Amino acid sequence: MLFNSFEFLLFFPIVTAVYFLIPHQWRWLHLLIASCIFYMAFIPVYILILVFTIIVDYFAGIIIADAKGRKRRLFLVFSIIANVGILAVFKYYNFFIENVNDLLGIAGQESRLAYLNIILPIGLSFHTFQAMSYTIEVYRGNQTAERHFGIYALYVLFYPQLVAGPIERPQNLLHQFREKHSFESNRVYEGLRLMLWGLFKKVVIADRLSIYVDAVYNNPDDYSGLNLALATVFFAIQIYCDFSGYSDMALGSAKVMGFKLMTNFNRPYFARNIQDFWKRWHISLSTWFRDYVYISLGGNRVSRSRVYFNVAIVFVLSGFWHGANWTFVIWGAIHAILIVGYMLFRSYFKKRNAKSSWFTDLAAILFTFCLVCISWVFFRAASLAEATYILSEIFTSRLHDFKTVVGNIGELKFGMTSMFISVVMIAMLLLNDYFQNVQQTSWNKKPYKDVLYHGVVLFCIIAFGVFQKTSFIYFQF
Repeated sequence: MLFNSFEFLLFFPIVTAVYFLIPHQWRWLHLLIASCIFYMAFIPVYILILVFTIIVDYFAGIIIADAKGRKRRLFLVFSIIANVGILAVFKYYNFFIENVNDLLGIAGQESRLAYLNIILPIGLSFHTFQAMSYTIEVYRGNQTAERHFGIYALYVLFYPQLVAGPIERPQNLLHQFREKHSFESNRVYEGLRLMLWGLFKKVVIADRLSIYVDAVYNNPDDYSGLNLALATVFFAIQIYCDFSGYSDMALGSAKVMGFKLMTNFNRPYFARNIQDFWKRWHISLSTWFRDYVYISLGGNRVSRSRVYFNVAIVFVLSGFWHGANWTFVIWGAIHAILIVGYMLFRSYFKKRNAKSSWFTDLAAILFTFCLVCISWVFFRAASLAEATYILSEIFTSRLHDFKTVVGNIGELKFGMTSMFISVVMIAMLLLNDYFQNVQQTSWNKKPYKDVLYHGVVLFCIIAFGVFQKTSFIYFQF
């Protein structure tokens, strides 16, 4: 079920109302059933995959907690293999077969390895990583094993963050399912406000920009370098609004019922360096890799060269997590190079930042954004060849191609009207992020301004939203 669908418009108020009306002891069951319905709205049979991993990890957690010595590690490994195995089959099997077949072809041998005709379950990587965090934390002694099967199942299936995160930790979420949440008008209002802002990002900005981005990136040979550059910048905005919009709606819908999920985005395009960017972008995933991969490899407790190696491993794995394509691996490798490069010259950057001004801050933000946009080309392109072609066209483009850009915009379904709306809405987004961070505006002190402001947001959604029931980008991961 999509947050930006009519079905969810009915689902959310009904589920929320029932949640507050029924006795506390039955709320977990209500949310579990609702979450199953939410997930089965996509492909019903795939709920069985979740049921399998839930059963495996539930018993693995109890056994790990009760066992001693090698048995604890053995059952942790068994749990991880079960989770990663399912992810490997559905997400990476065909990628592996494709590359083996290519190597056999190069060697002059006939390939006989068959592909699997399967569809990747929605959000498989997200709930797999969340389930793994549970068994790892139980093994480390940071989380007691959950003995209530229904509560643990709800931890994995909780509908607001089931298919696209944030990837929660058991210490933050599990105990909340046992707490009694009363109806609080202020909290409900804050949650609804967050959902409204997330919907604005999705249907007004992301889905509108996708019209132009898809048209250009689906046929890059038909467009000039400036067209490709504009489409790349638009994709950077699109993926941010699409993914952070989902996160806002997830956090908002959970908050209405009294649950607190971790923040997943913190104005990433205001980052002044690439390391700062990764402290702001997809925070739940970056901290997951930090806690369970980077630290396990030795973290900062090893030699400097090994630290750089650990960073490279983490970002390449992060790229591979996003998709079974070499473009994602290269995207991760680019960020690994940028992060290691920043770490090598960090002392120099710190000296420069010590004398920073609004101009140098702005320059640093724009430079970081440009680096991120270059990497996004590999994330969005269909192949490595297409990505390198797009970058070569961008870097060899000429300013006098501007007229063709304007002409192409007019020819596309996007149109100059959509271009104007998009620019104004993006400006609204950036101003909102900037002023709420700088001034830390307390809307509660001036409720009439808050109501007026979000009335404008609602008007923009109704007047300028693209309502095509478009899926969220990160659902494919």
